[in-house]
Amino acid sequence: MKTPKMVLITNDDGIDSPGLHALAAGALEAGLNVTVAAPVAEASGSSASITAWEDEGRIRVEQRTLEGLESVPAFAVHGSPGFISMIATHGAFGDRPDLVLSGVNRGANVGRVILHSGTVGAALTAGVNGGRGMAVSLDTGLNPAHLNWETAAVLATGLLPYLMDQRVGTVLNLNVPNVDGSELPEFRTATLAEFGIVQTTVAERGEDHLRLAIADSQEQAPPESDFALLAAGFATVTGIQPVTESNLPDFSAAVDRRRS
Repeated sequence: MKTPKMVLITNDDGIDSPGLHALAAGALEAGLNVTVAAPVAEASGSSASITAWEDEGRIRVEQRTLEGLESVPAFAVHGSPGFISMIATHGAFGDRPDLVLSGVNRGANVGRVILHSGTVGAALTAGVNGGRGMAVSLDTGLNPAHLNWETAAVLATGLLPYLMDQRVGTVLNLNVPNVDGSELPEFRTATLAEFGIVQTTVAERGEDHLRLAIADSQEQAPPESDFALLAAGFATVTGIQPVTESNLPDFSAAVDRRRS
C-alpha cells in the first residue's frame, strides 16, 4: 500500500476518550507516523463545523502526554473535530497529514444522520482538503457491559491498505460491532440507511421551552444498509463523499416565468 507520511488521529468524544487512545495505539502498532489532536471536551453532533473558542484571537492548544502513547505528539484543542482536521492541513500540528482517522466513536454512526456527526465531519474535512479520511465507530448500544475499543482499532488499521490505494479525497465510514477480538467480524460494504440507530423526538413542548428524548429507532432498514448489516454482526464500510455540486435540471424557463 501507499504509506501515509503522517496520520492525524482525532475524534468528537474528546482527548481523554479511550476509543481515541485505542485507535492511536493501533495506528502506531501498524508502524504509522501518528499525531493526536482532539477536542479538549466532547464535541458530539458538531458535524464538519469549524468552530473554536478564541481568547483575543488565540485558540488554546494544550500539549498532552497520553498514557501508553508517550512517544506520540498529542494536543488538546479548544475547537471542533472539523476545525482540528482543517487546521492540520495548514501545519498546525507539524507535517500536513495525508490521512485522518477519526474515532473510535462511542456509538454507531449509521444512516444519513451521519451528516450531523463530528466523527464523520472530521473525516470528510480531510477529504475536501486533499487527504483521505476514515470515521470509525463502535456500536456500543445504550448500556454496554464492556467496550471493545481494540476490535474497532484492529479493523480500522486492517482497512488502511485499501483506503490508501484509493484516490485522494476518498472517505470511509466504518462501524464495528461491540465484540471481543477473539473472532473479528467480517467486513461488508453497505449503503446508508435513511435513519440512524437512535432517533431524537420532542418529548415536551412548553410555551418557552422544548424537552427532547432519545429512543432506539423502530424503523425497518433495507438488508444491504449499514443499519441492517451492523445489526447482523458485520463491520460495515460505506464510502461517503465530501460536499460536491449536484446536477440541476434546466431552470431557465422557471426563472423566466418569475420575471414575467
